[in-house]
Amino acid sequence: MTDFLDIHTTDTADLRHIIDSAIEAKAARQGRPKAAPDADQPLKDHMVALIFEKPSTRTRVSFDVGVRQMGGQTMVLSGSDMQLGHGETIADTARVLSRYVDLIMIRTFEEATLLEMAEYATVPVINGLTNRTHPCQIMADVMTFEEHNGPIKGKKVVWSGDGNNVFASFAHAAKQFEFDLVFTGPEPLDPERSLDGLYTTVRDPDEAVQGADLVVTDTWVSMHDPQSARERRHNQLRGYQVNDALMARAKPDALFMHCLPAHRDDEATSSVMDGPHSVIFDEAENRLHAQKAIMRWCLGR
Repeated sequence: MTDFLDIHTTDTADLRHIIDSAIEAKAARQGRPKAAPDADQPLKDHMVALIFEKPSTRTRVSFDVGVRQMGGQTMVLSGSDMQLGHGETIADTARVLSRYVDLIMIRTFEEATLLEMAEYATVPVINGLTNRTHPCQIMADVMTFEEHNGPIKGKKVVWSGDGNNVFASFAHAAKQFEFDLVFTGPEPLDPERSLDGLYTTVRDPDEAVQGADLVVTDTWVSMHDPQSARERRHNQLRGYQVNDALMARAKPDALFMHCLPAHRDDEATSSVMDGPHSVIFDEAENRLHAQKAIMRWCLGR
């Protein structure tokens, strides 16, 4: 039994195996109907619990479809269904769910919830997102980069915007996959101190993006942010918008990524999102393939 909790807590060789496995599995499905099952059925007769304290589109659909393609079944549970950590302790919930299902994916707020679930569950637990990290997304991003531009090792990746949970997983990946990560954003939105040493900071976005192989951004505001916070973040981040002028400073074959959902013409212009550098929809699709590879790895398949 193996948990997938974070990129920096997973062995580098295992991360590489997951990426390679995802690319191979995607290629094996080329030309097949989307609803068709995989040729192999590694999750046949398996039940997977998908827990969502935080709402989701891509995480929910990609995990659900992935489990079904691999022959398994899903049980989707919301925070309101479970009252996780309120009506019952997280530890007891983990023990009970482990008697019913073969694998647990949880998308939650506090990292402590994920860690307690993993500590007390007797089946593998996958981090679908916390306020601190989003490892499944970055596994899909590494896969997407390598599909288009070859090995990511030694490449220059520039993050423009807020040093949030997605950036944190990029920082962990920079060490594990050995690429250079640059953060450009306003000082009040710097990444957490625990990530020091995993990236460099360049405040001027024009300078930061010079010669980049990949430019990445994320939404400036969360659905949970109050209006006052939204206005403040827009004021702080306006100068870090990814637009055509900024992308022109990157390498000619540079890629642009955004994990979605996006607020078009805020963090990135539509001309970039729909332009020749953009791979945002390949990136979204690859959540499916990367997460299938993660699930197979967790179950030793």
